[in-house]
Amino acid sequence: MVRGALLDDWECHPYCYLTTVGRVTGRPHTIEIWFVVEDGHLWLLTEPEGRADWVRNLQRQPQVTVKVGEIAVPARAEVADLPVDAPVRRALAVRYQHADDDLDDWAGAALVVRVTPHS
Repeated sequence: MVRGALLDDWECHPYCYLTTVGRVTGRPHTIEIWFVVEDGHLWLLTEPEGRADWVRNLQRQPQVTVKVGEIAVPARAEVADLPVDAPVRRALAVRYQHADDDLDDWAGAALVVRVTPHS
């Protein structure tokens, strides 16, 4: 039950590691990124334009690896079209809110990526 362990233990880890396949090189490309888990998916946010290499990589090849803590599993990643007031946007803003930061505008404008671990 690796997938369950990954999803159950997520809150004690501040970051996940997402490995995509480079669309040009074919080599693994790993990033460290903020995340939340909701409804069996990991949710990530990035700049609204989606120009980051990792986003363009997963758009070409959605099969990725996601690691939380010491657990890494294969997954499928895709850009998700969610409204500005989607709960996962707010959950990310709240989770990473610092005393003097306001992440609501960022979360509302960001591109959303849904990562679904394979069973």
